[in-house]
Amino acid sequence: MAIWIIATFVAFFFKGLCGFANTLIFTSILGVGVNNVNISPVELVLGFPGNIIMTWKNRKGLNSRIYLPLIIVLLIGSIPGAFLLKNVDARLIKILFGAVVVFVGIEMMLREYGKELIRDSKPVLAIVGLVGGLMCGLFGIGVLMAACVSRLTKTSSEFKANLSLIFIVENLVRIVTYTLFGIITLESLKLSFILMPVMLLGVFLGIKSAGNLDESKVKKLVIILLIISGIALIIKNL
Repeated sequence: MAIWIIATFVAFFFKGLCGFANTLIFTSILGVGVNNVNISPVELVLGFPGNIIMTWKNRKGLNSRIYLPLIIVLLIGSIPGAFLLKNVDARLIKILFGAVVVFVGIEMMLREYGKELIRDSKPVLAIVGLVGGLMCGLFGIGVLMAACVSRLTKTSSEFKANLSLIFIVENLVRIVTYTLFGIITLESLKLSFILMPVMLLGVFLGIKSAGNLDESKVKKLVIILLIISGIALIIKNL
């Protein structure tokens, strides 16, 4: 039980701090000794209220021009995602997505220091958004979607608000799917409710820590976490 508590606190502390990465962190900590089918429903039930808190906390940063198109591509991504998940090696897809995430993160870091590899354009953002939606629809991993939202927002509040709202929709889709397929069980719900206070503590401490950091430092932290998440995704699936 101790490992579940540690995983929950660390994952959702970073959720409150940066607005994402809770799924990868939670899964990475527990993945060594726990089956993924037992991890995902618990993280989903914990993550849903976490995203609601983050959206409400940063609601002034919501922009329909950002979240509506990305919600659409997220939903579109779930359709081919179901096909790929059934017919293609999931590990191979995750490695490919991890490499894309690392590249996008490095490009964003270079941009912070005045160097630009790729110019922002609607086609480029549309491609990143569609691939991010596909990744979210496939595995519930929103790292690339986070990269896309980061390119469209100027402040950490805008980033967290719009990304969390997108994740709320993604969570709802997966809650319905997981319930229909019996992945969410009574046992996973019990464990989720036991861990809920730990999740809340992690999120609120993360939010408080973010409030004491400079905007530029938070953005760089987000980028570093993106790159680390991409590398972790590659290593985990090699």
